[in-house]
Amino acid sequence: MLRLNIAKASQAFFEDSLSATDLCKACLKRADFVRPLNPFVNVTKEKSLRQSEESSRRHKKGESRSILDGIPIAVKDNFCTVGVPTTCGSRMLVDFVPPYNATVVERLENAGAVVIGKTNLDEFAMGSGTVDSVHGPTFNVWGSSLPYTVGGVKRHPCDQQPRISGGSSGGSAVAVATGACFAALGSDTGGSTRNPASYCGIVGLKPTYGRVSRHGLIPLVNSMDVPGILTRSVSDAANVLNVISGCDPLDSTTVTEESPQVVLGDQLNLCGLTVGIPREYHCPGLHPEVLQAWTEVAQLLEEGGANVKQVSMPHTDLSIVCYSVLNQCEVASNMARYDGLQYGHRADTNVSTEQLFADTRSQALGLVVRSRILTGNYFLLKSNYEKYFEQAMKVRRLIAEDFAAVWRDGVDLLLTPTTLSPAPPFNKFTSLSNREQCDTQDYCTQPANMAGCPAVSLPVCLSEDHLPIGLQLIAPNFCEQTLLSVALWLEKSLEFPQLELIDV
Repeated sequence: MLRLNIAKASQAFFEDSLSATDLCKACLKRADFVRPLNPFVNVTKEKSLRQSEESSRRHKKGESRSILDGIPIAVKDNFCTVGVPTTCGSRMLVDFVPPYNATVVERLENAGAVVIGKTNLDEFAMGSGTVDSVHGPTFNVWGSSLPYTVGGVKRHPCDQQPRISGGSSGGSAVAVATGACFAALGSDTGGSTRNPASYCGIVGLKPTYGRVSRHGLIPLVNSMDVPGILTRSVSDAANVLNVISGCDPLDSTTVTEESPQVVLGDQLNLCGLTVGIPREYHCPGLHPEVLQAWTEVAQLLEEGGANVKQVSMPHTDLSIVCYSVLNQCEVASNMARYDGLQYGHRADTNVSTEQLFADTRSQALGLVVRSRILTGNYFLLKSNYEKYFEQAMKVRRLIAEDFAAVWRDGVDLLLTPTTLSPAPPFNKFTSLSNREQCDTQDYCTQPANMAGCPAVSLPVCLSEDHLPIGLQLIAPNFCEQTLLSVALWLEKSLEFPQLELIDV
């Protein structure tokens, strides 16, 4: 039953050949089985069973709320969940229990979805590997010691070293990839949904900025944060998007116009579609196998009738530097609330208010978070504001204009790598600083956040080491219909071999 997609599971509920309770129990069992990988920080067993039983009763009465009614879904642990701890992977919030739900969580539950648990992440979502969490790292299922098959063939371990899951939504990606849930919420500020999706061989969707509410998503960078969706198929991502998107009075950045539903058909004619290949995304460090996959998929689109042409995005290589400045400026602002006075960890200090602030932060915030706060405050000094923050905002406008220029030129979609390589070994990845990790891993994903464009990563093939390789499609703002339609066409054409765990 864990191999079904959302539509088929929903149909099975309708036909009474499967109950939401049985499906929930199967996911809970799988979540327990994959604990060595550490995808969950909190499995909400009692709550999910109660929700699944309520869903089963609705199905029996013919009162299903939506296609997600009874579907187990996980939530990244930086979305507020009423009555359930929301830690952001930090000691600062390890005891924080929100009194309200994030809007996306509320919409999922109103649609009947079963929230199975909270997933691991880099502390406050500041990372690209899910290695900097107070709950410990999350490891990739691909190349792990857990028994699995790929396309019906028993796994081929690439080496004895565990692989990173990607980040910062690594817990959500592993939960979906292992079948512990059918979908998971992530967040995406510079690639934090698409990056782990690529490494874990699943679909990762970053909607257009403003299409999905950020209310209740504990902020990292307000001007770029977007709730993301991780699933095993493109159609599943579309089904979740249709439920959680739309205007929210609690988030002034959501668009007021009603978001049209994404409807995916069985057939898509690529004739008349123009796909751009940005030359600047062929960057230093791009793995030869990723380049080969990129070339072959571009050729596949061309053979399918699309017009594939090379385009230029001349400011791409400035994106990471620009992001580093803007990210740390907004981090410094957002993190000012963690002072030990209102909520979160509080140091046992009574010398002075300033000492309380210092002790609270040094005890409860990791090195990565503290370094970004300090750097951001430096950029925001009166003597540095124009030199760093204002210049970065100007560069951001240039990067956004790169996207606007290719859309004006008639390009419907961009095809790029997602990550520069398959998932690296954990030890090799952690030997780099957080800055080096993000500079490398976010190169191809981050520019879309600057422009607010929707983007999706989908698995296209396996490397020689039998690890997933993902590619990314980027579309103009609010063009998720085209984006996911072409992604579905590629998914059907490529037939990426699915990973299946062998429960023992």
